[in-house]
Amino acid sequence: MRDAVIVEAVRTPVGKGKPNGSLAHVHPVELLAHTLRTLVERSGVDPALIDDVIGGTVDQVGEQAMNTTRYAVLSAGFPETVPATTVDRQCGSSQQAVHFAAQGVMSGAYDIVVACGVESMSRVPMWSNVPPGKDPFGPGVAARYPEGLVPQGISAELIAAKWSIGRAEMDAFAVSSHQKAAAAWAAGLFDAEVAGLEGVGRDESVRPGTTAEILAGLKPAYYDPGFAERFPEIDWSVTAGNASPVNDGASAVLIMAGETAERLGLRPLARLHAFAVTGSDPLLMLTGVIPATEKVLRRAGLSLGDIDLFEVNEAFSSVVLAWRQETGADLAKVNVHGGAIALGHPLGASGTRLTTTLVHAMRERGARFGLQTMCEAGGLANAMILEAV
Repeated sequence: MRDAVIVEAVRTPVGKGKPNGSLAHVHPVELLAHTLRTLVERSGVDPALIDDVIGGTVDQVGEQAMNTTRYAVLSAGFPETVPATTVDRQCGSSQQAVHFAAQGVMSGAYDIVVACGVESMSRVPMWSNVPPGKDPFGPGVAARYPEGLVPQGISAELIAAKWSIGRAEMDAFAVSSHQKAAAAWAAGLFDAEVAGLEGVGRDESVRPGTTAEILAGLKPAYYDPGFAERFPEIDWSVTAGNASPVNDGASAVLIMAGETAERLGLRPLARLHAFAVTGSDPLLMLTGVIPATEKVLRRAGLSLGDIDLFEVNEAFSSVVLAWRQETGADLAKVNVHGGAIALGHPLGASGTRLTTTLVHAMRERGARFGLQTMCEAGGLANAMILEAV
């Protein structure tokens, strides 16, 4: 079986997903097209050689409908012969695109493929694809979970309660995310991965002045009297400060066979070493990163101690802190340039955004192995391991 390598990885700056956000004026197709153009410009690869473009988008409706990835390919100026498709594995959509792309290369179905993702949460807010009064789950799920499933914010509260993670610990983790992101920007560590556009060159949600005292003043974001009665164990510690914001952004990685990279004279950033996908309790919803990490390590024949850097999506502080309790990972190796709490979480773009940050951090720090994992709505998670080459 052939190997699959990443030869280039880029992302846009991440804007606030609000009408006044720095990228709110940019159509999501154009956000993604910008990363695709930059990808081929920086790599020097002729886009006509690309076998497929696989993109992730979560709310596939309105301006993100009709196979957004295909129209981004056309807007980017790629030949009409380059195909594209759009996938949805919720927050892990573009990480799943990486899995599919790499697996296609390894199997021989592709020689060169792009994995990417986009989400404009200012223009297409969360749940835009579920009209009011409509049930996306159906009667079978309702029968299986008669007390009802819950929103992600409640799941984050349940995780905090189950793993005894207090408000102060979650706020401290959030402050650290902002500090690391601000330090990475100040040191120029994002310069190689970020492709500015429309006059925007930096991530908009990073708050260098955030402190634990400031975050302590925020009110619980998800308090609900009905859920408080149903789940008396919740102490309502999840706030807007220790959770990821809503954002706009896009990201893309160029994947090819190692032999193809050699033939084209390209130096790989990393080899895609192992993959895993898992399901978990859809009530807790966000804990799949724990079994996914164990599964991908087992498939790779590695131990946690072999991993030099981790990217664990910071959907909520409680998710990463519960993962850390269960795995025993060293937080000093986790999200070393900040995570989604600071950098932002443009849903469909986040998987390849983490990959982009991880491969550049591995190169900058001389890391051999990096592990990336994403929690996803519905009780799902992706995990993969990258290896320096």
